[in-house]
Amino acid sequence: MGEDRQATFGTDGEVRADTPPEAAGTDDFGEEKGADATDGGYNRYVVSSLLQKAVRRSDEEIAAWAAWELARSGYGWNLWERLNLFVVEDLRAGEDAALTVARYEELADEWGEESWRGRLCAIHAALACARARSSREAANADEYFRRVAEGRAEAKAAGEEPAHDFPVGDLEPGGPYDVIFDTHTAEGKRLGRDTEFFKRFGARVGPEGEDDRSARWQRLAMLLADEEYTQEEIDHAVEPVSEDSRWDDPEEPTDRR
Repeated sequence: MGEDRQATFGTDGEVRADTPPEAAGTDDFGEEKGADATDGGYNRYVVSSLLQKAVRRSDEEIAAWAAWELARSGYGWNLWERLNLFVVEDLRAGEDAALTVARYEELADEWGEESWRGRLCAIHAALACARARSSREAANADEYFRRVAEGRAEAKAAGEEPAHDFPVGDLEPGGPYDVIFDTHTAEGKRLGRDTEFFKRFGARVGPEGEDDRSARWQRLAMLLADEEYTQEEIDHAVEPVSEDSRWDDPEEPTDRR
C-alpha cells in the first residue's frame, strides 16, 4: 500500500522521490500537520531512520516507539515498507522475523494501520526485528561484490590483473570447484559426467552431513538405480564434506570406472 510513494535517498541524502502530500489533521498540540510531519511533531524521515538504527542496535523500546509513531500518524505504508526492508538489510539471514513482519502487516492492513490493533501490530513487528540477530552481512556482501566487479572490469580494460577477484576465481574444470561441472552443465556433459558422477560427488552435503533417514534413503536409491555403484561409492556419496575444505574431495572426481 502506497509503495509508489516510497522515499529513496541518494548518497547526498537528498530525497529523490516526490514528497507525499501533507498528512491530514492536526498533531498532538492541535496544530495542522505539515508535509511529512508525525502526530508528535517529528519528521517522518527522521523517525524512520531512528527505527532502522534502533533495529540495527537492538534497542527494543526505541524501535517500538518509532513504529507506533509512524503507524498512528498515518504513515503505515512507510512503516511496513521500511520494516520489510530492515529484515533483509539489517538482520542475519534465516531469521524468522521476515515471516513475522509479513503476517503482522497483513493483520494491520485488515484491521486498519492507525487503529488500536493496527498499532499493536506495528509495535510487535518492530520488537520482532529489534530482538532478532542484527547483521549487515547481506548489505556488506553486496557492496563488497559490487566493488570487486568494478575493479575487475577496470583491470580488464587496462590489460591488468585485478587487485581483488571474486572468491570463485575463473570457475574452470579442474579448478577448486571442479565438482560443479556435472550432468547439469554443458561443460560437464562434454566431459562425460553423467548422473553417476553427480550422485558420487555433486550431491554430497555437509559438513553436518545427512541425517540417518536421509542417508538410508540415498543408499537405497543408489542400490536400486539403473547405474551400478560399489559399496565404497555409496559410502562416499553420503559422507559429509570436510568443514575445513568443503570443495576438496578425497576421491578424484575425474576418475571414471
